[in-house]
Amino acid sequence: MSVNVEFDNVVKEFGPVRVLHGVSFALQAGRTVGLLGENGAGKSTLMKILAGFEVATGGTLRINGQAQNFTTSRQAEAQGIVLIHQEFSLAEDLTIAQNLFLGHEKKKGWLLDDVAMQTEAAKAIAQVGLQADVNTRVKHLIVAEKQLVEIARALLRKARLLIMDEPTATLTPGETKRLFALMAQLKADGVTLVYISHKLDEVEQVTDEVVVMRDGRFVAREETKNLTRQQMASLMVGRELTDLYPPKAPHAPAAAPMLKVTGLTVPGWATDVSFEVRPGEILGFAGLVGAGRTELFEGLLGLRQRTAGRIELQGRVTDLKSPRAAAQQGLTYLSEDRKGKGLHVHFGLRENLTLMALERYTHPFLDPQAEMGALKTAVDDYGIRTGDLQSKASSLSGGNQQKLALAKVLHPQPKVVVLDEPTRGVDVGAKRDIYFLVQRLAREGLAVVVISSELMELIGLCHRVTVMRGGQLQTVLEEHQLTEQELIAHATGTH
Repeated sequence: MSVNVEFDNVVKEFGPVRVLHGVSFALQAGRTVGLLGENGAGKSTLMKILAGFEVATGGTLRINGQAQNFTTSRQAEAQGIVLIHQEFSLAEDLTIAQNLFLGHEKKKGWLLDDVAMQTEAAKAIAQVGLQADVNTRVKHLIVAEKQLVEIARALLRKARLLIMDEPTATLTPGETKRLFALMAQLKADGVTLVYISHKLDEVEQVTDEVVVMRDGRFVAREETKNLTRQQMASLMVGRELTDLYPPKAPHAPAAAPMLKVTGLTVPGWATDVSFEVRPGEILGFAGLVGAGRTELFEGLLGLRQRTAGRIELQGRVTDLKSPRAAAQQGLTYLSEDRKGKGLHVHFGLRENLTLMALERYTHPFLDPQAEMGALKTAVDDYGIRTGDLQSKASSLSGGNQQKLALAKVLHPQPKVVVLDEPTRGVDVGAKRDIYFLVQRLAREGLAVVVISSELMELIGLCHRVTVMRGGQLQTVLEEHQLTEQELIAHATGTH
């Protein structure tokens, strides 16, 4: 059965805040539609209404011509509508098979039919290209594998309309290619796909048409082939976007390194890695998922065991035992896991910002007014868009959460800052803001390390790029050598 969807003047309010302002458009069955918009444009809220996770405040949702008012996701699933969230909704302590059938368990009489569920689960994960034992607990999977479990679960629900929210944010190029092949197969089977992504090259590649939203309103609908990426970006932000990357900050290649690492080994993840980064320099780290980049820096900061290596910070040999010790010596780290390790999303903006520099605000008691003054400055400095300075971090859009996380790691005034996937899951407008901020840090004399899976980001931002593969440093490419082909060749070992 195909699924035709019509939004008619859909409104959504959270208390006094209206986030959807009378949205109207239709989704035709059997097409792949790119849903575009900046963070906070209302895309995810609208799709949550379609998938039964939120209830509209006003307007009508029609499925195959019938008005619907889903109050649970199960009601939407009964109509073949499944949403794969950007933030995974898997039970970490259960197995793959148990997750796939959670809430839809198969029974044999009074008992669970584990054999039938494991057999079907094995077929489902094979279909999405996941090579794993279905009895593996989800907490032992890497992020990319969890993404494939989510997709397999949607297929088992017999999805006829599948909504994917940033599905490739954590996938390698090879895994992304497999996902696109799977999407093509689903489309050929008559499944309607809604693809939410900030990666406009992917939108261009896999969608038939795009729908653009801005500030909770429907803005435009156009066949994908009729739009350039630049036009898509301009529709999203409501203005012409000038160059995404600012000019690179000048730096002194002969200056003494601000951070020098020699022979660092993190068992199971990185072996004998050496690199250095100078004041005013932006050093990139490229590599496929599993190359060991994040784990290398977690070892450097004392978050993982390291068995060898010499660390020199501002010319002094040091042994960093923890991120706090590192911050006290002038090195801070922005985690790729924004909500898990980067921010306390249930804390306020003020508490998040000052957490790494509390000693500055205790004389001897905490001074909330001084903290609030610092927050006002940070909101202006980093362009954090918030209606209320007293709100929790969870109330911010993804791009603004990322800016708050950046402000937090820069608040202790470090000399070296490591940014792990600094623009993951943020829209093109927020990306540009972050790129300009990174160049500003370099101009101010900080040494900046950027770990990124987006090759164009590394090329556009960095003075040099270090490439890792299988836990080992493959090469360091100078600015004039930076091309996508060169980076991919070293990352995949085909150079």
